[in-house]
Amino acid sequence: MTGPVTTTDLRTRLAGLMPGVRSDLEALVRIQSVSADPARLDQVEESARVTAELFAAEGVDVEIVRAFDGAPPAVIGEKKGPEGAPTVLLYAHHDVQPENDHADWDSPPWEPTERDGRLYGRGAADDKAGIITHLAALRAFGDELPVTVRLFIEGEEEVASATLPQLLKKYEDRLRSDVIVIADSGNWDIGVPALTTSLRGLIRVDVELRTLTHAVHSGMWGGLEPDAIMALVRLLDTLWDADGGSAIEGLVSGPAADVDYPEERLRAESGAIPGLSWVGSGPAVERLWTKPAVTVTGFDAPKVDGASNTLSPVARARVTVRIAPGDTGQNAVACLQAHLEKNVPWGAELSTKVVDTGEPIAIDATGPAYDAARAAFAEAWDGTPPVDMGVGGSIPFIAEFLESFPAASVLVTGVEDPDTRAHGPNEGLHLAEFEKVLLAEALLLRNLGA
Repeated sequence: MTGPVTTTDLRTRLAGLMPGVRSDLEALVRIQSVSADPARLDQVEESARVTAELFAAEGVDVEIVRAFDGAPPAVIGEKKGPEGAPTVLLYAHHDVQPENDHADWDSPPWEPTERDGRLYGRGAADDKAGIITHLAALRAFGDELPVTVRLFIEGEEEVASATLPQLLKKYEDRLRSDVIVIADSGNWDIGVPALTTSLRGLIRVDVELRTLTHAVHSGMWGGLEPDAIMALVRLLDTLWDADGGSAIEGLVSGPAADVDYPEERLRAESGAIPGLSWVGSGPAVERLWTKPAVTVTGFDAPKVDGASNTLSPVARARVTVRIAPGDTGQNAVACLQAHLEKNVPWGAELSTKVVDTGEPIAIDATGPAYDAARAAFAEAWDGTPPVDMGVGGSIPFIAEFLESFPAASVLVTGVEDPDTRAHGPNEGLHLAEFEKVLLAEALLLRNLGA
């Protein structure tokens, strides 16, 4: 290339690169890098090795690193741009969720398969397409990279990034950047790009109630002694108000972006059965993005098959609370604990255990880096500007980046769309949108370099 790199230059280059980009993505999808499965940790190692080789071939000085011996592998690296150019850290993760029952998939989860303009396979979107987005942007510029790029491809995002704080501290000098691009989110819709500017956090707490020292005959004592399941159901019911919204006092709520989420789209994307009513109150985007949500995600009690006529002495549930931006995990745990203690029925014995917490985030998406991103997205989507959107789920590691690099501008982008089905069966990548994502990141690097 000579002179300024134009949008047409980048479109042309990326169009020529697409067959190789697609092939590299498919090769990554075939690697079963399930970080939650001890039997496949060798595949996590393999995905780190292949990822490192892909970037090394583009002139990136790469290294596979760990927080300590035996910890999951991450890939870090650097490719220098012009003297004095901004430094941009590109993040993605190479580990994936378990595929679970293969019978729920319409094609083999580890064999990338194209149907109707989508590429299906575990990790095809979350987040091996994020890796390939960064790779394609580097390929588009070759040896004329407009910024210095630093790379961080994590290997344990799907198992809560346990060693991430240690990695960030250990390699702080090699990761510190002016701008951090986290490619692990999505876009508002097909044809409508987005920047993710808020995410809920979460707490998970195991709640146990005991009413008896041992099981007793339901005929002898039923009607006098409350069993543990009865007590736990009564306690859990207090977690929601009459509309199904959170009844836990002290949790933070706030307004959401002014975005319309049409009813028909909500129904199509959520998998709701016909006639199901929504819970909570207020605009849908507030209920999904900026209000707390309480869910029971597990329940320990005797199974129906083989159940005997006894009063259960103890029962346990896992309570998950999604917490809104502006709240903290510490506050949410304290509020939940106070609520449970206040509402324990019939003098039952309560015990709780905090499983884990993840902090919510709210990004001030203003300044030159965000201007550069919005301009890049609008160009890539042929004049459609990006939406500032929230996400109801949690990416707790973003808070770690914000804490470790407070001076950096953090841009949360991604390849997903409303029908990606990340973490579920038939995860798929919309290939036409993927091409726009590749162009948008290349344009972003160009704009930042300018």
